[in-house]
Amino acid sequence: MRKVAASAIAFLFSGVMVATAQTTKTKPTDPTAPESYCTSTGGVVENRVPAFGTNGPTADWLRLSGSEEFCQYTSSSDGSRIHVSLETLYTKQPTLAALAYYAAEAWNGQGEGNPASLYCTQLGGSDQFGGTTGAGGGWVTFGYSIDHVLEACIFPDNSTIDSWGLFYHSDGIIRGIDLSTVLRYASPYGDKADAGKNGVQR
Repeated sequence: MRKVAASAIAFLFSGVMVATAQTTKTKPTDPTAPESYCTSTGGVVENRVPAFGTNGPTADWLRLSGSEEFCQYTSSSDGSRIHVSLETLYTKQPTLAALAYYAAEAWNGQGEGNPASLYCTQLGGSDQFGGTTGAGGGWVTFGYSIDHVLEACIFPDNSTIDSWGLFYHSDGIIRGIDLSTVLRYASPYGDKADAGKNGVQR
């Protein structure tokens, strides 16, 4: 497993976080541009809503307020998938989710339970809906989708990549697509900190 230098991680959660917080969000002139970009790069647009209680019967799920559009990429070689919010995908500005993906910090192995969720928390994000109740929760789609319930790692700046995609990438495994080839914000680390450019098979 590739380890990231402590200085790179410190950069990720200090200077860049401040710069991101000071950046004003700008919406594209064409509101359909992010969707078009997703499909033009081989993705599929999915509109998902947050729901609580997904460990129980679908009829008992509590749909929560809001929605989020994701771009789902599926690998043609192994069928694996990764989801990234359209806003995170399309922006040319730094986001915490993109920086976390590029840095690919090693999981510290601490905690019990879902490793992808634990890794998301380690990075400063959250994908928790039910806390310790065991009820479960996630971003769901009621249309056709292989990933009916998605664990999305959401960072303080609202940037989002699915938790399992981040977790596998930290171990040099590309799911769906190497996001470094489609994120419009390029890696500030160069090839050294980008596992997707260091010979990892897609």
